[in-house]
Amino acid sequence: MTLPRPADATTKPSGRSKPPAEPRAKYKRVMLKISGEALMGDQGFGLHPPTVRRIAEEVQSVHELGVEICMVIGGGNIFRGLQGSAQGMERTTADYMGMLATVMNALAMQSALEAYDIHTRVISAIRMDEVAEPYIRRRAVRHLEKKRVCIFAAGTGNPYFTTDTAATLRANEMSCEAIFMGKQVDGVYDKDPKKYPDAKRFDTITYNDALVKNLKVMDASAFALARDNDLPIIVFSLDEPGGFKGILAGEGTYTKVHG
Repeated sequence: MTLPRPADATTKPSGRSKPPAEPRAKYKRVMLKISGEALMGDQGFGLHPPTVRRIAEEVQSVHELGVEICMVIGGGNIFRGLQGSAQGMERTTADYMGMLATVMNALAMQSALEAYDIHTRVISAIRMDEVAEPYIRRRAVRHLEKKRVCIFAAGTGNPYFTTDTAATLRANEMSCEAIFMGKQVDGVYDKDPKKYPDAKRFDTITYNDALVKNLKVMDASAFALARDNDLPIIVFSLDEPGGFKGILAGEGTYTKVHG
């Protein structure tokens, strides 16, 4: 009987190579806040399906890293309450109309994400049980633990509060580790980079410095809520392919606002 030859130090490994591992994400749970205008592409109004799909692909790439994702989408591509109020509409009514616009955008994003086999829940601050779940914090947390993307719609459910405030509020309630603000520019600048070629971008900046310099990161109440709870804000360009995933992998161009 011949025994098998024992392996020795000179034995060569097989020619098979393991596929490269996915980069480990810097955050486990994040809030992605995007404006309604981001969904309308080159159009002046409404939804642009190819743009919605492109953003869904960005979310999918981060979801594949195992990151738990919350989303808040504005409604400015359909209706903005503050503009309606400025044109003579009663402010509370105009704001409720804006909240309904965010629900429409949330449903569009849900449809795009589920086309990529990502389980998604639209959770509304205003009850509309036929199209969305009501907001129940513990249920929403459970969805995230099951790796479902939670899209929070209808703002906070109250007039006079923006979707920036809603995103910051939900991010704190969900114990998110950072808020990702998807913009049309790749960070926070000292002045508008589209108007001024010499505008300076900040890699990092503190909450207090952003306030002193009057940098418009988000509206004042949302910014104060993030600062008081030491919730980092990551401002990046949503137009840069792979930008969202790159930042979570420790790469890319962005500005971090922190304590």
